[in-house]
Amino acid sequence: MFWEVTQSLLAGFWETLKIFLITLAGALPLGLLISFGSMSKFRPLKWLVRTFIWIIRGTPLMLQLIVVYYGPGLIGNWAAKIPDPNFLIAWMAQWSVYDRFLAVIIAFIINYACYFSEIYRSGIESIPRGQYEAGQVLGMTKSQVFFKVVLMQVVKRIIPPMSNEIITLVKDTSLARIIAVYEIIWNAQAFAKSDGLIWPLFYTAAFYLLFNGLLTVLFGKIEKKLDYYHA
Repeated sequence: MFWEVTQSLLAGFWETLKIFLITLAGALPLGLLISFGSMSKFRPLKWLVRTFIWIIRGTPLMLQLIVVYYGPGLIGNWAAKIPDPNFLIAWMAQWSVYDRFLAVIIAFIINYACYFSEIYRSGIESIPRGQYEAGQVLGMTKSQVFFKVVLMQVVKRIIPPMSNEIITLVKDTSLARIIAVYEIIWNAQAFAKSDGLIWPLFYTAAFYLLFNGLLTVLFGKIEKKLDYYHA
């Protein structure tokens, strides 16, 4: 039974790992783009982006998962009552049947991109303006100043809060079971329902602890490598 449980949890952990990696791959660059929008000198864009960030950060990720998964289907079903619905409406009506994993990825990327954007923004704004001005006096363009002078200082400053968010992401992947994506905790719960076994749920902690332990060591090494960057 132990080996059977382990195999099932490993299969679930693979789904957990996919959610984690795809979310990071999408949220890290998207978060940077959102941070530029939130710092834009064009006020309508700036306030639109900041309002969006406020909504995403101010509502539970669980609610966002439900909205992303069920919302398009409900809209599609409502719109399908309109005579001659177009292809987009028909596709939205089928969303909730076929795309559970995609809904999870979209919700997670949007949510974490907004959190990452605030970390990026705080890191960029923490660099003294004098460094930008000094670079421009030396004949560097704004992009050269950012990438050659400012960027690594920003990276050093955002690593601690970013590592906290990434470790939180590992644990938040368990929310995917809300819309029946078979991640590790879902698989453990299946044994509780079918065989009355509670210990597989506690067994999942070993997977989370090991993975988060590896991430903690990795981020610790990154911080040490960046120790020579002093603002």
